[in-house]
Amino acid sequence: MSLNKVQLIGNVGKDPEVRYLDSGVAVATFPLATTDRAYTLPNGTQVPERTEWHNIVLWRGLAETAEKYVHKGDKLYIEGKIRSRSYDDQNGMKRYVVEIFGDNMEMLTPRQASSQYAPAAQPVPVASKPVAPQQMKPVQPSTSLDDSEDLPF
Repeated sequence: MSLNKVQLIGNVGKDPEVRYLDSGVAVATFPLATTDRAYTLPNGTQVPERTEWHNIVLWRGLAETAEKYVHKGDKLYIEGKIRSRSYDDQNGMKRYVVEIFGDNMEMLTPRQASSQYAPAAQPVPVASKPVAPQQMKPVQPSTSLDDSEDLPF
């Protein structure tokens, strides 16, 4: 017996790229980032935050849903299978790609908070003049090992 199942909760790295095959079938691709929070070991060693990027591929109805409703920065739950493939690039070098073929997707970002830098539960700072997105600072992760009170569920 074997099992190929992936479950990810992460943030969309860029708007989905959707294309339609000659048969009319939609295919959406986009990167999804999952991040392990930074923490401090009991001996004082600090372990930095680590982000993994996953190549997501959605087909048919899921691809059409992603085209309409998924945007950069949205938090998603993706369930699917891991697939790998190889191809030869322009220089004849063999390249390898690992992709997550999504079977199920749930949108976790509230509609009004879509594409925001800070989580919806935190107040957005009010400035006297507009702040460019490049000037906004990301929310810093907690360094505590016990984060149970920070969980949204």
